[in-house]
Amino acid sequence: MREILVTSALPYANGYIHLGHLVEYIQTDIWARAMKAQGHQVTYVCADDAHGTAIMLKAEANGITPEEQIASVKASHEADFAKFLINFDNYHTTHSEENKHFSELIYRRLNSAGHISTKDVEQLFDPEKQLFLADRFVKGECSECGALDQYGDNCEVCGTTYDATDLKNPYSTLSNATPVLKTSKHYFFDLPEFEQFLKDWTRSDNRLQVSVANKLQEWFEAGLASWDISRDAPYFGFQIPDTPSVEPDKYFYVWLDAPVGYMASFKNLCDKREGTEQALDFDRYWAQENEHKTEVYHFIGKDIVYFHALFWPAMLAGSEFRTPTGVFAHGFLMVNGEKMSKSRGTFIKAETYAEHLHPEYLRYYFASKLSDKVEDINLDLEDFMQKVNSDLVGKVVNIASRSAGFIVKKYDGMLSDVCVESTLLEDITKTGDEIAAAYENREFSRAMRLIMQCADKANEYIDEKKPWSLAKIEGTEQEVQDVCSVAINIFRQLMVYLAPVLPELTANAKTFLNIEDLSFASRNEWLLGHKINKFKPLMQRIEEKDIEAMVEASKESLAQAAIPVANDTDVNCDSKADKNTQAAKTDTEQGDYIGIEDFAKVEMKVAHVLECNHVEGADKLLQFTLDVGEDKPRNVFSGIRKFYEPEQLADKKVICVTNLAPRKMKFGVSEGMVLSTGDPKTGLTVVTLPDDCVVGDTLA
Repeated sequence: MREILVTSALPYANGYIHLGHLVEYIQTDIWARAMKAQGHQVTYVCADDAHGTAIMLKAEANGITPEEQIASVKASHEADFAKFLINFDNYHTTHSEENKHFSELIYRRLNSAGHISTKDVEQLFDPEKQLFLADRFVKGECSECGALDQYGDNCEVCGTTYDATDLKNPYSTLSNATPVLKTSKHYFFDLPEFEQFLKDWTRSDNRLQVSVANKLQEWFEAGLASWDISRDAPYFGFQIPDTPSVEPDKYFYVWLDAPVGYMASFKNLCDKREGTEQALDFDRYWAQENEHKTEVYHFIGKDIVYFHALFWPAMLAGSEFRTPTGVFAHGFLMVNGEKMSKSRGTFIKAETYAEHLHPEYLRYYFASKLSDKVEDINLDLEDFMQKVNSDLVGKVVNIASRSAGFIVKKYDGMLSDVCVESTLLEDITKTGDEIAAAYENREFSRAMRLIMQCADKANEYIDEKKPWSLAKIEGTEQEVQDVCSVAINIFRQLMVYLAPVLPELTANAKTFLNIEDLSFASRNEWLLGHKINKFKPLMQRIEEKDIEAMVEASKESLAQAAIPVANDTDVNCDSKADKNTQAAKTDTEQGDYIGIEDFAKVEMKVAHVLECNHVEGADKLLQFTLDVGEDKPRNVFSGIRKFYEPEQLADKKVICVTNLAPRKMKFGVSEGMVLSTGDPKTGLTVVTLPDDCVVGDTLA
């Protein structure tokens, strides 16, 4: 029996859970359940990530304390996770005594070993809010192209990356005040000291997916930098211990104590179980000398690989704790082939989904799409309805509903004493080995395909034997019982295989089958001479009206989306001259209208992506080589790297603005713009065209 600790990334305590979040928690929960079903001791812990400036400001806007803010959100998160049957062994918070203890312990050990240094940092400071401004809280004019209202890290118009201090006419999005430059001492973790350790660690023992390890190699080649682990007051978090009395208001940056939350949640569980039969030993899982006795796995999104595969193992190794056995990344969720959208109703809250559809539908659909690769998955709502109805209702549940009635009515619920199709049942039983391996390797889509192949065999067998016709023929009573008993036994095997994905359905199936165990080992003992109970419907078909109602309930009108909420962290006034009002102006007041003659000047052509690559030294850019029907290809930079990997756009047909003035950047000259839609903060979607579009055609 293996001893396994598994975690999901900690959701931020500043908002609700939506379907994009649930990809990860459902994936982790299925894996944990599958490993438990295979006989291993698995502990699944998580927590709310409860620190940072954003939470402090949100609490201030809501007129409550940060502690009240995070408590309310934590309750909401736990309620949503429960709806989707996420079976945490413990759900904690990073704002806890356990997390404070381990954050300070790790810091002190790193400091004692000489891995912490200090230096003065010059940052923009809001004189009204009296706080230093992160890049996302500063806007101004791009230093390269002059575009207005650009955030403090990169320009969404020309793609230039820069420091917030490079912005022209900067202003704080929190108060609209003009920020000033201010210097303070910051604390740094010397990540470059761990470069060789990390190079070895990221390539050893299958700790990471190959694509992730390859991505990290790019960062090694670019050079690791010391990591700023401190923030200045006011800040909601833990104060850094042992700092000089002249600088008492230094806090751990939220990304230092967030992953420590895995340890803290586990320690909290250990304390709760102390003295019970389920007692756990913290050191057995986290002490460096026990690294090969137990296993620790983190499931995360691809956007936080840097923190989990570089900072976190280096912090642990430097403070004499064990490092993770594996870090598994997944892609983002698309809905109907596009980024989630509030206006289209596809930015769906977990709570809204659960009000209209059964959560197990989504668990199965995600399982049918998830693999061990770092790939985005698409929730196609039409395919979602058809797949659930076809696979779960039409194939799996249908096996029991077609067979159980005969057994209960004609044979008092008793199955046959012998199996008349032992070869068929043995084949499906042996398939369980492949399914178990697919689960462990996170190849859930492969597991679902294997399971549905077994369901197909059962339905083909029933269709061939036609028990409903046999029942009408005198003297075939035993044959009817035998055929239906085979079908019920196959159904039982399918429940074993689907239990990690559909815990509620399979729990109800256990009642029907009159059994207690659905572990993988239980499939080896067939139900012979066994009595079952009356069959009750286990799952209803998805109705299109329910999906439509969910989408409608999720829609947010464009008019509402355009109006900022007073005091929200992203609020900024449309004019710096009007700093005292938070009310959004109309388009007419803003003077944002353009004439048709202005729009007619924009030339857009069909372009073929010949190449798409990362830009060395630029975290936000992708570099396109585009065929736009001219004598030579065009070079275009686009600030969409955080939303796409290059291979997702290679060989696609896109729209290029071809008469945009060339922009000289430090990485080269950009000769156009690739058209995309969405919100630069939450998700940009490149507009792609059908393959039959002609390169070089002008779009009207």
